[in-house]
Amino acid sequence: MNTIDLTPLYRSSIGFDRFGSLLDSVMRNDQASAGYPPYNIEVTDENRYAVTLAVAGFDRSELDIEVERGVLTVRGRKATDSDERQFLYQGIATRAFERKFSLADHVEVRGANLSNGLLTINLVKEIPEAMKPRSIDIDVNQEALEHQPEVGEKSSKSGKKAA
Repeated sequence: MNTIDLTPLYRSSIGFDRFGSLLDSVMRNDQASAGYPPYNIEVTDENRYAVTLAVAGFDRSELDIEVERGVLTVRGRKATDSDERQFLYQGIATRAFERKFSLADHVEVRGANLSNGLLTINLVKEIPEAMKPRSIDIDVNQEALEHQPEVGEKSSKSGKKAA
């Protein structure tokens, strides 16, 4: 497994220490998942995303979606088939799976839909008002720029009190 040296990032950035562990986790999970089930991640609108997984053969009750500490986890576990079925060929995978997706800060799951064998999970990135860019007014009041001695303050030139 390859490792990435993030030393240059840490030299000029503050608060990105979680980034290194996130990259390691993603690289580990990518190798472990072995591509099943296949999925898409798409941008549906500004600050809106959708993750779609191909879960053919799975019923709604056999799927579980969970978000914990910034990680979206989708699990599928096929119920035991009570019918004794004899397949000549079985190409539709129904094995248990677990897919994990790391979510950026402020990304929230807004719902999920199962239709035609595709599980779509809708996500929204909502930036709190305090973190949104805001314009700062610049005051051009001359009085704020110049120091004017107050009554009772000594004048710097004469050493006398101002009247």
